[in-house]
Amino acid sequence: MKWIRTPLIAAALLAGLSSLSFAQMGPGTGGPGHEHTGKMHERMAQRHTQHLAELKTQLKLDATQESAWTTFSQSMQPPSTLPVRPDLAAMEKLSTPDRLDLMQKHRAQMDGHMQKHVDATKTFYAVLNTEQKKVFDTETAKFMARGHKEHRHPH
Repeated sequence: MKWIRTPLIAAALLAGLSSLSFAQMGPGTGGPGHEHTGKMHERMAQRHTQHLAELKTQLKLDATQESAWTTFSQSMQPPSTLPVRPDLAAMEKLSTPDRLDLMQKHRAQMDGHMQKHVDATKTFYAVLNTEQKKVFDTETAKFMARGHKEHRHPH
């Protein structure tokens, strides 16, 4: 397996931090667990903001890079509307081909969000100097490793 270039890995990580971690739940989120879910998303948003602030500090950006940072950090924010995960009860009522089509549609929407993050990361990465790229690569790899451990799925 070929290794993915570090900027792409960083983009995947940051996208995971921003959009996937804020994915909305399907219908039925207004029950007793809704308050817990809201608080969890709030904590995740705070951590995301903190991680971006720490990264900015470590990069030691100069004045000519500030606008690129602003564009990058804004693009890493979760979109105002995310695809809603299909409701499991509704999915059970669908035929297998219809379920697959719905899952594929959801994945395509998430891929679209991911592509925006990839493009923004590559654009920002291009304005960094060699030392800043090393810092960016190191810091985003740490977050990706942590996220990989947290999102393992049994086979």
